Amino acid sequence: MEGKPKQILIADDEQDILEIISYNLTKEGYEVYTAKDGNEAIEKAKQIHPDLIILDIMMPKKTGVEVCQILRSQPLFQDTLIIFLTALSDEASQIKGLETGADDYVSKPISPKVLVSRVNALFRRVNSKDTGKTIKIANIQIDPVKFNVIIDEQEVVLAKKEFELLYLLASRPGRVFLRNEILSQIWGNDVIVGDRTIDVHIRKVRQKLGVDCITTVKGVGYKFEL
Repeated sequence: MEGKPKQILIADDEQDILEIISYNLTKEGYEVYTAKDGNEAIEKAKQIHPDLIILDIMMPKKTGVEVCQILRSQPLFQDTLIIFLTALSDEASQIKGLETGADDYVSKPISPKVLVSRVNALFRRVNSKDTGKTIKIANIQIDPVKFNVIIDEQEVVLAKKEFELLYLLASRPGRVFLRNEILSQIWGNDVIVGDRTIDVHIRKVRQKLGVDCITTVKGVGYKFEL
């Protein structure tokens, strides 16, 4: 791994899992930190500002979902990658995790090789994204460098995936983006998510913007238009 190693924070109350994941990610060249509960995860995240955080959903003091919600509410962590570890296999739990701002999830029991592969894939996808140009349409300004949205001179705070989704749609006003196309470009082929994930994120973007600019093309996908 070239240059400064990426920093990863792992939060899990099971010591053996912490050791296994730490060992494999360290061997891969990452700089790894650990936390044993939700509160410690928040404190360490604020101290080191890691590039990626791996959160167990079922943790004492604060759950992984609560930790994710708290961190995502702060501008400092809008671009931090987050992966959930979960023993919950039902779709509702997976969507809940992604809805709070997670970038991916890995089910327990954990395969170290699969987890390392997911981590590498997330970093590759982030590094390959074109920063692009600021989009200005009517009273909306979307800046991919500052990662912010300005409407009528007021900033609207979006989670990372919400921002990427809005930027994708706004990059080609009037063009209909197919669901599979959105999943591939925003979540990547290495992340397994369903159609409902898109619907959840679209709903949240609409609510936060307060502007009717995303149109549903029934059975096809979505497009940006004012």
